[in-house]
Amino acid sequence: MPRTRTVPDAQVFAAIQHLLDQGGDKAVSFATVASATGLAPPTLVQRYGSRDAMVRAARLAAWAALEARTMDAIAATADKGPQGLLKAVGPLDAAGLAHDLRDPELAQRAAAWRATVESALALRLGTGTKARESAALLFAAWAGQALWSATGEGAFKLKDAVKRLT
Repeated sequence: MPRTRTVPDAQVFAAIQHLLDQGGDKAVSFATVASATGLAPPTLVQRYGSRDAMVRAARLAAWAALEARTMDAIAATADKGPQGLLKAVGPLDAAGLAHDLRDPELAQRAAAWRATVESALALRLGTGTKARESAALLFAAWAGQALWSATGEGAFKLKDAVKRLT
């Protein structure tokens, strides 16, 4: 009979994400995650099998959280414009998401998530081809803003992009 997990996966994944944020992919090992969570390295090996599988599980969990946050934002902002939706989705970790695109399954999830956001934006911008094209441009501007703001560069105001596209 398996033992009860004293440290849930969500806590392990949060520690992995913190390590990725602080030191990149090379900062994550069974030893560093064990140190951050209080679990023994063999426990992590038993749970995830390999370091890459452990990181992948954390990234899958991060995508699941972003997808859930996005669906909540879409529902909560049904009566608001595109800027309200993007604010409700929250900050986009463009640098962290870029690593996910090397994995085919994670890249597929990213594409599906983007299509979901763009569809919700298009509904707020009107109907037809122009609304879909404007939604794609607005999504790209939002994602670009996230990438460049992470570098400390001054970013344009999203509301200015919304005004120009509508």
